[in-house]
Amino acid sequence: MDRVKSSMQQVPNAIPKVIRRTGGANSLELEKENFERGQAVSINKAINTQEVAVKEKHARTCILGTHHEKGAHTFWAAVNRLPLSSNAVLCWKFCHVFHKLLRDGHPNVIKDSMRNKADLTDMSRMWGHLSEGYGKLCSIYLKLLITKMEFHIKNPRFPGNLQMSNRQLDEAGENDVNNFFQLTVEMFDYLECELNLFLGVFSSLDMSRSVSVTAAGQCRLAPLIQVILDCSHLYDYTVKLLFKLHSCLPADTLQGHRDRFQEQFKKLKSLFYRSSNLQYFKRLIQIPQLPENPPNFLRASALSEHISPVVVIPAESSSPESEHVVETDDLVDTDVPVLPAALETKFDDLFGTSAAIDPFNFNSQNGMRKDDKDRLIEQLTREIQALKDELESFRLESGRLCQALRGRVSELEAELAEQSHLRLQAAGESEFLKAELDDLRRVREDTEKEQRSLTEIEKKAQANEQRYTKLKEKYSELVQSHADLLRKNAEVTRQMTVARAAQDEVEAVRKEMQEKVKAAQETADRQEKDQLEQLQELQRELVSSRVELDSLKTSMVSSQQSSEVLSTQLVSLESEKAELVQSLSKVEAELVVRGEELERVQSSLAAERESGVKTAEALQNQLNEKESREQALESQLVAARWSSLQGAVEEAEKIIQDSLAQIDDPAHISCTSSADYLASRCQASLDCMDRLHSATEAFLADNTDVSELVRVVTQCGHLVGDTVVQGSATSHMVPVEQADALSESVKACGAEALALLGQMKQQDDLAAADNGKLKAALEAIRATAEKLRPRGLELQQGELGDLVEQEMAATSAAVESAAARIEEMLNTSRAVDTGVKMEVNERILASCTELMQAIKELVLSSKHLQRDIVESGRGAATMKEFYVKNSRWTEGLISASKAVGWGATVMVDAADLVVQGKGKFEELMVCSHEIAASTAQLVAASKVKADKDSANLHRLQQASRGVTQATAAVVASTKSGKSQIEETDTMDFSSMTLTQIKRQEMNAQVLVLELEARLQRERERLGELRKKHYELAGVAEGWEEGEDGTG
Repeated sequence: MDRVKSSMQQVPNAIPKVIRRTGGANSLELEKENFERGQAVSINKAINTQEVAVKEKHARTCILGTHHEKGAHTFWAAVNRLPLSSNAVLCWKFCHVFHKLLRDGHPNVIKDSMRNKADLTDMSRMWGHLSEGYGKLCSIYLKLLITKMEFHIKNPRFPGNLQMSNRQLDEAGENDVNNFFQLTVEMFDYLECELNLFLGVFSSLDMSRSVSVTAAGQCRLAPLIQVILDCSHLYDYTVKLLFKLHSCLPADTLQGHRDRFQEQFKKLKSLFYRSSNLQYFKRLIQIPQLPENPPNFLRASALSEHISPVVVIPAESSSPESEHVVETDDLVDTDVPVLPAALETKFDDLFGTSAAIDPFNFNSQNGMRKDDKDRLIEQLTREIQALKDELESFRLESGRLCQALRGRVSELEAELAEQSHLRLQAAGESEFLKAELDDLRRVREDTEKEQRSLTEIEKKAQANEQRYTKLKEKYSELVQSHADLLRKNAEVTRQMTVARAAQDEVEAVRKEMQEKVKAAQETADRQEKDQLEQLQELQRELVSSRVELDSLKTSMVSSQQSSEVLSTQLVSLESEKAELVQSLSKVEAELVVRGEELERVQSSLAAERESGVKTAEALQNQLNEKESREQALESQLVAARWSSLQGAVEEAEKIIQDSLAQIDDPAHISCTSSADYLASRCQASLDCMDRLHSATEAFLADNTDVSELVRVVTQCGHLVGDTVVQGSATSHMVPVEQADALSESVKACGAEALALLGQMKQQDDLAAADNGKLKAALEAIRATAEKLRPRGLELQQGELGDLVEQEMAATSAAVESAAARIEEMLNTSRAVDTGVKMEVNERILASCTELMQAIKELVLSSKHLQRDIVESGRGAATMKEFYVKNSRWTEGLISASKAVGWGATVMVDAADLVVQGKGKFEELMVCSHEIAASTAQLVAASKVKADKDSANLHRLQQASRGVTQATAAVVASTKSGKSQIEETDTMDFSSMTLTQIKRQEMNAQVLVLELEARLQRERERLGELRKKHYELAGVAEGWEEGEDGTG
């Protein structure tokens, strides 16, 4: 610059200003050509097929170009020549550069770009056919850019970078709540597109690796900087607009806005948090963190707690306008035809003025020839150009060094990240190896313990084997000496062992079944409680609707009262008018006397008449306004009734749709239900259909009361939805063919319900709505459920309460009858028998009598305990209703009572045969054990719902122990009597010969073999009978359904 100054000072006079005006048109064209060429080069460098991030300097050159030409014509002219539809990476980088231009470019960029909206839409649709890679991302990004252009065209007050003050935001809505409402919806759509791009980029990256330090990862992550800038402003403006809307509109109207904001808030918070942890963003942008909880728009003071998120980015060198000025500011400006007046004055002060002489006469100004001046100017121009080239070379060199340093820093950061990743991986592997080592140590210790225990078990097994060998030898000796007696004793012992084991097994199975039934009942109670809570919530909403309806009725009554006041005023005016007419008649009567005052009286009368007419007209107008207002209120009331009905119908549709969706839910496959419960749900739905028909007819006849119809519609939705869910759950318990038929019936029922509700949503179709198809579908489901109900459930539930009392009374009567028969048999035996037989019969019948007394006490205690259970559990319901509600428990009581009565009857018959000498002692012992098992079943069925601290329960347990002792006494007396009878029947072999004894021994051995074979067959038959008995008892008492309900 010093050389330039020295060269300029050597010129004694000023250089004429005409030099800057020569060749102006050519220089403008040259400048335009150079500008277009430079823009094309920058655009091609910024938008290329290399999978690397767009360089900031190339994008900035494109932004400066839009400010230079005040638009985006050059940009689009260059972009239209690029094959954007054939290369996804090229299209992705175009979207990034175009996003930057929309944000930081000239405002006319948005208007110029709208001409290419159709092309961008087609390109987005084309790339949308790809499901992965850059194709899907390009489709999402193009939709975002189209949404951004449409938003700014529709709302021109918003700049491209979305930076606005609170006053400008208020002005954008023009103080109209409708505009603010619509603007909030558009911002939600705008932010939704931004979040979709955010999620698309993150889902396309493998976040388990350090993708942010790779060139491919940075290429995908770079556009998210613009997205973060947009999202921060959109979130801030959305919060402020929602607070403003809540101050003007009711909260229910904005429920949809709040739900949508909650969803977008969660996504944006998560995405901001994930982005802030990436290494790539840490050196380029400082991402704000959103609060832990979203703002509470229902509380107006929460606006003061809101903090606008601020995104911090490194400060850029200068604005686009200043860059343009620096580039075009030359020392000798040959391109600009006119300079400002201040610069021209400064130029004349330095080089002298030429106003008094001919500006083209160079020789007369400084005495030099034109060629010398031209050479001097060219010399100065060359020096200036040399200085510019040198400065540009310095600038390029510094930029290259900075770029190299940045690349080295990126490489070092990548290496650091890779080393950190390897260190974490090594630490994880070390922890994993330590855990494996600990597991191996534990496994080795367990193996050693198992080996030691195995050695001990082998030693015990050897000792047991030796002991068993000795016992076997001893047993063989005993068998040889006492074969017949030991075989019989062994048979009895085995039977007792098997019976006890079977009894223990039955007790264990019953306890398990009772626990499962109890768990199923608890699950059903919880479901019933949830349904009650939902019903209470709907009732609260109905109460609020009724309150609003009452307020509207109150306002209508007040308007009627005001109309009555107006009518009274009108009557008073008419009376005043009558009085005026009377005064007029008086005046006319006095007209003869007061002829002079005639004109004055007539004028006053006319004035009063005119004022009365005007007043009447005004009152009539007020009356008309009141009537129109009443009609408007009536229409609002009708609309409110219909909207409440539509809300109930929509809620019922949602419930049924949710139930249909659960059918196809994989998690629903594990749910099961019983056919009995499904039938009850179908019956409840059918009853509700009848109420729905009645309520609909009532509403059509008188549409002032919609509460009953709303209540019935809501209840129908719940019942039909529950029927659909229970039907699907029941289909999981039946064979495949029946399950498919039931599933189809359930789906058809849901479809008919939705069709009926769809008709009820239309006011014109409400009268034509027919629930016949839905009732037919419910009848089909109920018929299928009745077919699937297990045997033993044919009994009507209304008869359960009576049947319990009848069975308990029959059991008591059977026990009384058995005791009376035993007493009668005892008297008969005393009269007929003598000796040992009479003693045996008396002992057996006495023990049977004690057993009957113990059973009678047990049945009585069971009755008292059942009465306590019913009184404590039925609440306000009757005893029969309690038995119906607990039908499974009731059926268990009935089955146990039947078993006790039957056992007592069979035992008396067996005792009668034994006393007569026609029966077997073993039959009597088996009957005793059967009675003990039946009474144990009755005790278990009675105590399952009893309070553990109940006095009647303790008495029942004592009675049960008494029955057990009496049963043992019967068995003991039977055994002793049998042994006495056998001792008296001992055979005398003293008179037999050797041949006879040999023949008897062979017959005895044959009989023993036959009896052993028969014993084996009878044992197998007994096992099969018990197995079948358990199956039939389980079906009759609903054990399988209890298990499925528990599952």
